[in-house]
Amino acid sequence: MAGVRTHVALLRGINVGGHGKVPMAELRRALGERGLDDVVTHVQSGNVALTSSAGDEEVAATIAAALVEEFALERPVVVLGREDYLAAVAANPFARVTEPTQLHAAFHARPLSAAGHERVAAALAAERAKGGRGDAVVDGRVVWLHLPDGLGRSELAGRLAARTAEPDQGGTMRNLATVRKLAELLD
Repeated sequence: MAGVRTHVALLRGINVGGHGKVPMAELRRALGERGLDDVVTHVQSGNVALTSSAGDEEVAATIAAALVEEFALERPVVVLGREDYLAAVAANPFARVTEPTQLHAAFHARPLSAAGHERVAAALAAERAKGGRGDAVVDGRVVWLHLPDGLGRSELAGRLAARTAEPDQGGTMRNLATVRKLAELLD
């Protein structure tokens, strides 16, 4: 039996725009009942830190099943072990960006495929052709998006939305403030 590990789970589409309603207290209860321990949530949008002896994929499957069974929601769940999450955060290629609304990370279940890399390159080329200021960098399972004009005004973000950039990988996006807070929860 593997040792107990700390994980970060990122649930896509939870409590967004009045859809995917999941009370965090109920989510913590449901995950605890399924053998996940030390469950902590951050804000209402499906950010979870927990411990388990299971691997990332098994934890993701457990959480996805709980969402269906308890809340009748089918949602992608991306899980990273503590070390992987902290390494991804440390590898932030836009460390100079400190405004949380200008930097987002799209986390994926697996590293982007060749087609995913091509979509990022095409989106960046379109951004540059229109004189846009956004930028994107792929680093394994994470696509970092620097959006100087914010997420809502960014055509680049629309082109690279986690749900369209790699539909087979169930990605989900978080802003810099959430990325940092989850890292703090792991320490």
